[in-house]
Amino acid sequence: MKVIARILMVLAGLFTASLFFLPMWRIDLTAPQYPDGLGMYIYIDHLEGVKPGDLKNIDILNHYVGMKPLPKPDEMWEFTVFPIVVGVMTILAIVFALIGRPLLYLIWFGLMSALGILGLYDFYLWLYDYGTNLDPSAPIKLVDDYGNPLQYVPPLIGYKQLLNFEVYSYPAVGGVLLGVGILLSLVAFWIAYKTQTKHKIQLA
Repeated sequence: MKVIARILMVLAGLFTASLFFLPMWRIDLTAPQYPDGLGMYIYIDHLEGVKPGDLKNIDILNHYVGMKPLPKPDEMWEFTVFPIVVGVMTILAIVFALIGRPLLYLIWFGLMSALGILGLYDFYLWLYDYGTNLDPSAPIKLVDDYGNPLQYVPPLIGYKQLLNFEVYSYPAVGGVLLGVGILLSLVAFWIAYKTQTKHKIQLA
């Protein structure tokens, strides 16, 4: 059983490392003028269109309502820091698996859970800034019934209607694998802890 816990911990690290190759988040926009929709993948170090030209079209839409252009890799500190964090946590997962102590598995689970929450919060702040910090000289200025400028904050997760656009935001393949990896580390802790406890009882 202890070997199984080690294997699960290694898998947790490998699933985390998948973020170097797979997108962690996806945002889709659909509207009558874009029957095929527009989509954006968010990687740990860059943005990528779901289809060729999607990022360009999203930037054009952003310009009309006063949103800033989508960031380039060198324009966001997250694109520099996130790969380092993912690399460190991947290595720690494998090292902890080799050591084989249940407490280390639990520590890794706690660190990854905290980092995941912080990452989601940072993502929300990024979305909020893009949807509220609008250029007052934008070609299109829309206001609500009280004359206040409308905001265009995409959902952190789930669905939201923005003007005539339907916006969907959800984890991509890398984000799903990351979540599974975090859960695997908790399972690894439980298996290793129960095995260790049972061994101590037998020795007594």
